[in-house]
Amino acid sequence: MKIRVGMGYDVHQLVEGRDLWIGGIKLEHTMGLLGHSDADVLIHAICDAILGAANMRDIGYHFPPKKGNEFENIDSKILLHRTVEIIAQKGYTVSNIDATICAERPKMNPHIPEMQKVLAECMNIDPDDVSIKATTTEKLGFTGREEGISAYAVALIQKD
Repeated sequence: MKIRVGMGYDVHQLVEGRDLWIGGIKLEHTMGLLGHSDADVLIHAICDAILGAANMRDIGYHFPPKKGNEFENIDSKILLHRTVEIIAQKGYTVSNIDATICAERPKMNPHIPEMQKVLAECMNIDPDDVSIKATTTEKLGFTGREEGISAYAVALIQKD
């Protein structure tokens, strides 16, 4: 068996007038994330981690942000599912994910079990194989000023 590890990072600006999607679920908040798709920062970091582990570039390469294309306003869960299909072309499957969301508000912890379930379904793995943590930046930087939200992810993939 061959195993590989990849790391992903993503950040999106918080703006008024958009829904806040993180981890494949819609959260109640006064602002949402700005992006070409639904701007789900956690899913985007996970996609980059998975693609990086397979040495298959990044999310922007596979799903380019061009105005009017098929990926504009797309549900990021679709991108995650397609990412798993892309690495399957090289014979890889996702073994597990470890991710961290950095946000001052809203509180993420109450939503983590649902995020794990939704993301696991997208990747066809067990929810126990999707670790999600949440933290703040103690009011420091763009996250602390509530200008944006970021996420980090590590993916372990395997080929039998």
